[in-house]
Formats: sequence, C-alpha cells, structure tokens
Amino acid sequence: MKINYLKTVSWQDSQLLYHAQPRLGREGLNLLAPETPYVCIGYFQDVEQEVDLAYCSENEIPVFRREVGGGAVYLDGDQLFFQLVLHRDNPLIPPGGKLAFYRRFLQAPIEAYRALGIPAQYREVNDIVANGRKISGCGAAEIEDCYVLVGNLIADFDYETMARVLKVPDEKFRDKVYKSIRENLSTVRRELGYLPPRKELWSLMVTEFEKMLGPMEMETEVDDAWRSKVDELSETLLSDVWLHRKHSPLNRERDVKIRAGVNVHQRMHKAPGGLIRATFEVHEGQLVTVSLSGDFFFYPEEKLIELEEALKGVSTESALRVVTCFYDEHGIESPGVTPEDLAGLLAG
Repeated sequence: MKINYLKTVSWQDSQLLYHAQPRLGREGLNLLAPETPYVCIGYFQDVEQEVDLAYCSENEIPVFRREVGGGAVYLDGDQLFFQLVLHRDNPLIPPGGKLAFYRRFLQAPIEAYRALGIPAQYREVNDIVANGRKISGCGAAEIEDCYVLVGNLIADFDYETMARVLKVPDEKFRDKVYKSIRENLSTVRRELGYLPPRKELWSLMVTEFEKMLGPMEMETEVDDAWRSKVDELSETLLSDVWLHRKHSPLNRERDVKIRAGVNVHQRMHKAPGGLIRATFEVHEGQLVTVSLSGDFFFYPEEKLIELEEALKGVSTESALRVVTCFYDEHGIESPGVTPEDLAGLLAG
C-alpha cells in the first residue's frame, strides 16, 4: 500500500484526490493540507440551507460538496488531512459495520494526539475528543468498491470564519454559534499552548498509521493516471449542478396547508448520528414526495434516494414499516440514526 505524502495541495485536490482513488481501484493513505481555505458540505446536505453563499462569494471562499456525509465545515491549511482508501475485501477492515471501521482506524490519529500529550479519545459516532472538546472532524463513505475514511489533525482553527460561513437566521444566533464552536472544538495549539513543527505532526501520522496498516511505500507526487481521473471528476464535482443537487425551497421547520387534505411539511430531528431534515408533501394521508437531508451518515449513500422513492405513495402511518423493510432488504447502515428517527419525521 502507498502513503501519498503530498503536504500542501490546491483546495480542489484536497477533495478530488480521494474521490478519484476508488474509481481507479487504488488503495492508499493520503496526508495533505489545502493551500487555500474553502467550505465543504456533507453529501446529504442542502447547500442553500447550510451555507451563507453570498458571504462566501463576496469573500472568494469556494464551496464543495463531498461524497461523505456529515456537516458543513470551514477548512484551511491549519488542518492536516488524512484520507484512507481501502478495498471492501481488504482483511484490515474489521467486521461489525461502520462503527467498528471508525473505532479501528481513528485509533491512528488518536495515538498521534496522545504522543503529543493530548488525551484524545474516540466518541461515537465519528468524533475524536480531548478534555471534553472535539479535536478532529472525521467521516466515512463507500465509493465504488472502496471504503473511505477522511479526517484531520486540527493544528489551529479559525473559529470566527467558521461561524461566519454558516447560514443562520440572524446575527444574535450567529454569536451563539460562534461561542458554541469555541467551547466545543479544540486544537493542538489550544491543548498544548503552542504549535509543534508541521514536520513533527506529519511524522506522527505516518508512524501511527504504519503501525496499523503495515509498512507503506511513500509517494510525494500525483501520477498521470491519478491526475487524469481528478480532471475528469472535476467536471462533475466542481459544478453548480452537483453543489445544489439537494436544494429545497424551505429553510426552516414549517407546515404549510395547501388545501384541505394537502400539506407540505419540513421537519427536523437531532438524532445521535446527526441532524435529519425531512421535506415532504402529503395528500389525504399519503406521502407524495419525500426529500431527506442533513449531516448524518447513510450507507450505501446512493440508497437514500431509493428510500425517498420507496416512500412515495405510502401512508404516513406505514412509513416506519417501509423504512424498516428497506433497511433490512438493502443492508443499510446509518450510525446513530434509526428507522424510527427517519419515519418519526413523516408521521401525520
């Protein structure tokens, strides 16, 4: 297996490289950081609802939708990314589903933090915490025939810009978001009182992942085949169509009566695995359209659209049965989100 020690890359490459690897059938570990800042939203999120696009445009901050679940985040060069791509049949992948996958491979960055003297611990579903505060943002996905784990060591963090790029109802709410981020998100600098040399942080990551994955061949450049696939993917993943693909006209929880027996709803529920937002239309007790979005994780990712289709024409009372059967039939995993969480939003 190769460790692609790329250090600093363009913001586009910091995302497109690991999206391209599964499509080439390539396993490997990437270590890199983006050259310039950007905002990255989760696979199931609605960019119009999550991000202040006007502010990002005015301040030339790009916005990208990844093929990994989770929430919107501001990313820059003070966050050192690790991106692990493994074939589904790799014996290193533990049995037990995505939670077992997280627990095993997040141990590498946890040990890197501990080597620095930071008491990092794993917390379900996909967090690394230290002294009660989150200190790494992580996510996983299934892309083609590979499992992908992405995350970071947070050397330092721009709390103010993170709060600014998010879509919020007013500035008073934004101030609360800023204070909450400050209280609940930490960094290497904050925990240690200083920032170790970047080379030391990268070296710790290499050491701890090699303990887990075995000796790896080191590469420092992107070869032609990889670059070609990145260029091909950029046409889709950097497009406005991809970025806005889950757009919904509603941006808050609402119930709108169109006429007797016809209603349009948007409801939200905070499950242990993340925020779920359901936008749906009901005619005489039957679901006509259903759109599910949020910062949760759902595997395989493409099956969420099939679940939305399976719910069309179903009575609101039967939603739980349909969702439960869909989970069983397709082997769905959604860590921290149950069929009851999803169906409960659709109840009459």
